[in-house]
Amino acid sequence: MDSTVTVVENESVGPDTYAVTFDSPDGFDARPGQFVKLSADVEGEGHARFYTLSSPDTDETFETTIEVDEEGGPFSAYLAGLEAGDEVAVEGPYGDHHYEGEARVVVLAGGPGVGPAVAIGEAAVADGKEAAVVYAHEGMPAHQARLNELESAGVSVMMVDAGDVDAFEAAVDEVVTTAPGEQLFVYGFAEFVAAASEAVEAAGGDAAGAKVENFG
Repeated sequence: MDSTVTVVENESVGPDTYAVTFDSPDGFDARPGQFVKLSADVEGEGHARFYTLSSPDTDETFETTIEVDEEGGPFSAYLAGLEAGDEVAVEGPYGDHHYEGEARVVVLAGGPGVGPAVAIGEAAVADGKEAAVVYAHEGMPAHQARLNELESAGVSVMMVDAGDVDAFEAAVDEVVTTAPGEQLFVYGFAEFVAAASEAVEAAGGDAAGAKVENFG
């Protein structure tokens, strides 16, 4: 689907991290874990970038989490500065590795992977399913309020420093149960995806069966 969408809200959710909510165009049906392509002209130059959804549903609106850093270039800064009423172009949704109502979801998130992690966790809670999130972050975590709400709702939420390999492996070992119906999700950059796969295997899980989105 190609459409133009309007910004409903732009909220700071952590250091240099923003949750931008857009109105959902007619017929837009996306699942937590899928991603969209946003595009706009910035100072006369066209820019486009893919962003994973960070909202548990897209019934009326959908949300993406924008991290302003060198990887995102000028476009991420542009999106972070959007205000209610601004418009951008959207294409999608894309991606087959999304939440599908599994009995238990275990989400391993690195950096900006926290966006889809909270979306999948919230969707699982709404469906009465079990969920666990391991979030490896640098500095102050993003989406702290929503992670706290997930924990209050019974989700196992473990936050570790991105540089602490032992703590990350211990957290993965604690949440991976290999129980029937358990589905692993991994969201992050290539280095994190590789580390997550190793940690899952060390915990007795099946890394090959995980639903993975590698941010590059």
